Amino acid sequence: MNPIKILKNGILDENPTFVLVIGMCPTLAVTTSAINGIGMGLSTMVVLACSNIAISLLRNFIPETVRIPAFVVIIASFVTIVQFLLQAYLPALNAALGIFIPLIVVNCIILARAEAFASKNNPIMSACDGIGMGLGFTAALFIIGCVRELLGAGTLLGLTVLPEFFPRTIIMILPPGAFITLGFLMAGLNAIKSRTRLNRSRIKEAQ
Repeated sequence: MNPIKILKNGILDENPTFVLVIGMCPTLAVTTSAINGIGMGLSTMVVLACSNIAISLLRNFIPETVRIPAFVVIIASFVTIVQFLLQAYLPALNAALGIFIPLIVVNCIILARAEAFASKNNPIMSACDGIGMGLGFTAALFIIGCVRELLGAGTLLGLTVLPEFFPRTIIMILPPGAFITLGFLMAGLNAIKSRTRLNRSRIKEAQ
């Protein structure tokens, strides 16, 4: 299996947020700003990659009857490490993300990749899968965070972008704004995919 294809699969073809529509709780809750989105996404990616590697290495030693509890223990260990690192070096980001860092333990993206991929593939492929899925998740959270922060606060990555006279849409940084942003972005991406597939089919017919 091609590592590049695995990475592309996680970022584009099976993007956790825009395609598989999983891990919605942190996606909707922490994306009030681009920085929060990046922080949550990268934290999840580190846990994904590390837990995938560990589970792949241990897959032949974990009894089938306790595989899910074993996966959770492995994932929780890496989440604890990530949380300690955030508390030590990025306390402001850790405070902003709050309870959603510990909740990475039960993030369905990580459990799904552990069960569907890491437990059936070698460590290198599992690492690529974790990084790909993590990058796809990070990109989605970053895009949603950018839109919400820009329209709701007029800033981007904490820097003022829109002039003061430009109206702020406060609802965008409130919970309903998360659903609105996600809905429009998914609709836009689906429209682009549909147009791309139509163009490809027309090219094939012309040939």
